[in-house]
Amino acid sequence: MALQHGLKRKAHFLGTKIKSLRKRNRLTLEDLSVRCIQIDTEAGPSVSYLSMIENGKRVPSERLLQVIAEIFQKDPSWFFDESLDVEAIDTAPSAAVRGMPLEPGFLFSESLLQLAIPELLAQTGTTGRQFAHLLIRAHQEASQNRFPDIERAAESVGKKQFPLAVEDVFAIAKNLDLKIEWFDKNSFKDKGDTDAPLKMLVRSFFDAPNKVYLNRSLEKNPARLKYDLANHIAHKILHDGDGARPPQVSGGRVSGRRDDTDSMNVDAKDVLFAWRDFECSYFASALLAPKTPFRQFLAKQSYAIDSGDRIDLTNTLVMRRMSSVSPYPHWHYFDAYPPGNLRAVYRGNGIPLPWGNMTLVSDPCQHWAVFRMLNTTSSKPTSQISVLRSGDDKRLYCCQSIRSKDAAGNPHVLCAGVDLAPALSAQNIDAMRTIDMIETSCNRGGGSAAIPLEARQQLESISKILNIGWIADGSENVATIICQRSSNCPRDKHCLGKQTPKLKPEIDKIRDSILAG
Repeated sequence: MALQHGLKRKAHFLGTKIKSLRKRNRLTLEDLSVRCIQIDTEAGPSVSYLSMIENGKRVPSERLLQVIAEIFQKDPSWFFDESLDVEAIDTAPSAAVRGMPLEPGFLFSESLLQLAIPELLAQTGTTGRQFAHLLIRAHQEASQNRFPDIERAAESVGKKQFPLAVEDVFAIAKNLDLKIEWFDKNSFKDKGDTDAPLKMLVRSFFDAPNKVYLNRSLEKNPARLKYDLANHIAHKILHDGDGARPPQVSGGRVSGRRDDTDSMNVDAKDVLFAWRDFECSYFASALLAPKTPFRQFLAKQSYAIDSGDRIDLTNTLVMRRMSSVSPYPHWHYFDAYPPGNLRAVYRGNGIPLPWGNMTLVSDPCQHWAVFRMLNTTSSKPTSQISVLRSGDDKRLYCCQSIRSKDAAGNPHVLCAGVDLAPALSAQNIDAMRTIDMIETSCNRGGGSAAIPLEARQQLESISKILNIGWIADGSENVATIICQRSSNCPRDKHCLGKQTPKLKPEIDKIRDSILAG
């Protein structure tokens, strides 16, 4: 009887530890089952068997315990000591990006903002569409890029089928009574807001109440064809196909005006169209990459950013979708066009930006991965570990970038990345010490250098826990120090030469001297 009681107690503690690790890393039972099968097909458990293990009703085999230990980077013996890890850290913020309180608050009342914003936009040369994109980005970041209502709408149409072939998407369109028409139109040059003209291609557009026009050139690219058609299916479902949305285009104007007018007056349709673009884009992604099966697919591919090539999904869709389905919440995403324009950006961890999506800055830091990739001809993904300094704030990032061409033939760089500090802290590793270690090594190398062994081992461990393969790849490359602006370079060897110390404004010096006297 005592022996049986001892086995039950051991099974209870072992199961409790596995459950604690799983929940700390935001994995479902299904996620953990997929991860186990990924490592060892024969030893991989079913969801129900894992549940019984966590509830102390079963004891895992020695091999299965080794697999689980490998996933969470623990020694198998750790599961058998009867001490619970009470220091588990929840690193997910209540909101991905926090704003600052603005005082006096009455100045930000709805009535005053309604009067002030159009004047502000007109005086700064900001279009209504640009302003709408800033608002949408803030909404994305506050919601951690998760919109369950849109997800459910897409799943009700696609029935969570994954992957969807081109024929499947056309079948969905047919069931919705959408009529398809094809047109032939080549790309053309549009200078827009850049010094050099960009190619522009009208890919598709919607004609109310139920007609979709598709550019014949999309037939050569099933991934783009599926996305455009899914986008118009979204318009039919979400907006009843009323036609109030712009055509789908590639390239062209960076500012993304609704039309070619030069008027700086704010048009309410600019805001409406921008929001509908976002809604339909999110729906299309959720339709083609439903959350649960796509999350399992990414786990099998170790979050490779070009994994969509296997199932006819664009790199853009795969990388943007990662932030919505991953159990790890600290992602960012850039879509950058030369010489330095952001078409899309998501920064769920509040990452400072090297440039804006409205105007170019004169001194962006050239050490960001997107800049390096913009100036190469390689089409292979590359990984980079970066220490970002913004004032007294230090962060550690890993990103993977790939150079691609849009449907019009314009080169651009797609970049997906994660904030590593929360992952380190969740494993009870002193994240700031690791960052300082890497930064010191980089400064010794003039700003870029190999990652010290201890830090590299920590990052390799985090790569296995998060199942993001390119973190381990990045740890094998040199790390680099980056910042927002080269004129504020935090490197010991300043990018622009000798660093000039910042002086207090004259008014502050006068005030301080009077108070001191």
